[in-house]
Amino acid sequence: MSEHDTNLYGTVHGGVVMKLIDDAAAAAAGRHAGVPAVTVSVEEMTFLAPVRAGDLLTVRARLDHAGRTSMDVSVVVTAERWNLTGPVTRVATAQLVFVAVDADGHPHRIPALVPESAADQRRERRARERRSRRTAGSADRPGPAVS
Repeated sequence: MSEHDTNLYGTVHGGVVMKLIDDAAAAAAGRHAGVPAVTVSVEEMTFLAPVRAGDLLTVRARLDHAGRTSMDVSVVVTAERWNLTGPVTRVATAQLVFVAVDADGHPHRIPALVPESAADQRRERRARERRSRRTAGSADRPGPAVS
């Protein structure tokens, strides 16, 4: 991260980190879908530690669940301090929902996600629980339908 990314406190703007998270999640969702994927919602965004100019960030995104057209994606951001003497630090986590879209911007059917490990199965189960909470409350608020 550079000085151009910092705020008045000398730490990197949360919005800069959020953009990196959204970009990585979109790439993971689009790779799975085989077509572009657009952000529907940011279900959770947690900043765990400050990021400073000079930190080397790693952003890892992974699909947790795939419905008919929507995907739940988890993202973890870690920072390696510039001096390279300290440990790698987890600085942010996020949960996002994407929808695959065709060339006209309409929802596009995607392949199923087959969890391979016990950890993958746990992540999918948690994503299904989040999805159930989302859809249970969707009748109370407007917004795009995700499947």
